[in-house]
Parts: sequence; C-alpha cells; structure tokens
Amino acid sequence: MNRQFSRADHLVCQFDAVLRTLVPRAAKAARPSPAGPEVRDEALSDDERRHAEGLMRINHTGEVCAQALYQGQGLTAKLPEVREQMEEAAQEEIDHLAWCEDRITELGGRTSRLNPLFYAASFGLGALAGAVGDRVSLGFVAATEEQVGRHLDAHLDRLPPGDHRSRSVLRQMAVDEAQHAEQALAAGGARFPGPVKAGMTLASRVMTKSVYKL
Repeated sequence: MNRQFSRADHLVCQFDAVLRTLVPRAAKAARPSPAGPEVRDEALSDDERRHAEGLMRINHTGEVCAQALYQGQGLTAKLPEVREQMEEAAQEEIDHLAWCEDRITELGGRTSRLNPLFYAASFGLGALAGAVGDRVSLGFVAATEEQVGRHLDAHLDRLPPGDHRSRSVLRQMAVDEAQHAEQALAAGGARFPGPVKAGMTLASRVMTKSVYKL
C-alpha cells in the first residue's frame, strides 16, 4: 500500500532538499564520480588551476539552479507523473552537484557565495512555470537543459588541456543533461520560441560572470 504524503510531509522534503543543495558537502552522489582514481591530471599551473576552479564553480552553481528549478516545479506541477519526473530528474542532478563540489575541493577552491541567491531565483521561476501548466513547465526544463548543454560544451573547450578530471565530470554531465531535455520534450514539453531562449541566455550570462570568482 502506497503512503499518501501530506502537505507537511512535502514541506519537510522540500526543506531537506534545500539543505542538501546549499549546505557544503551535504549532497551525496548515488553514482561514482566519472573522475575516478584512474583519471589523472597533468601538471597544472596556478593560473590553470584557478581557471578550472572558476569554471567548475560556474557548473556547480548551475546545478544549484537546476535543483531549485526542479523543486519549484515539482511543488506546483499539476499531474502526479510530471511531479514524479521532476523529482527523479532532481535526484539525478544531485550527482552533478556532488561531483562538481568534489572537483572544486580538489582544485583547492570553494563553491560560490551567491548560491543562495541563485537558488531562490530559480525556485521562484520553477514554481511559476509549474503553476502556469505542465506543458510550459516541461518546456522550461527542456530549454534549460539545452542551455546547460551548450555551457558544458563551451567549458570542455575552455578547460586547461591537462585537466582531465574536470573534463571527465563535464562529459558525463553533458550526456545526462541531453537525456533530461529529451525526456521533458517527449513528456509533452512545449518548445520555447527564440526570444524566450535569448532571455534565458542573457540571465545565464549574469550568473556565469558573477560566479566565476565569487
């Protein structure tokens, strides 16, 4: 017999998700990191290490935003199957969150101080999209994941040549993000028009430029 969760139960789950997303080292990956012991970096200069750290900090904040987006959408989604899909995708994104944080730590850095701000903004956008309708909500997921995929491809080109561990993480993340976008469209997500995507791109640039050092 499946347990029926009350509103209070859902709120507790939401609060737990917030803590796992924003508290350092709280996110635990279900899958092993693609940057396993067999993947070794070449020697990195201090400038290369700082550059890789900045790029991975951007990717970590992107995963914070993804978590908030899915959690907000799951809270307001109309259909149970859509809500379940959001929760499943959010769980898979936890792997990315943990992998990025581990890599930032290896590089001697820290996650962004702006994460709570971007989490709050993304949660609000996700909740709004879910409230408008499941087709719009799923379309927002697809458009976001497509945008993340483009960021990952760009970062793969910008990483220092000798940074094989960060590159392994980003390659697996790119595979997962493409799958999430396809699943959202297959579930009935709307394809967003160009101007909407352009606005999302502009907002993402604000995040990437601010988080690279902060």
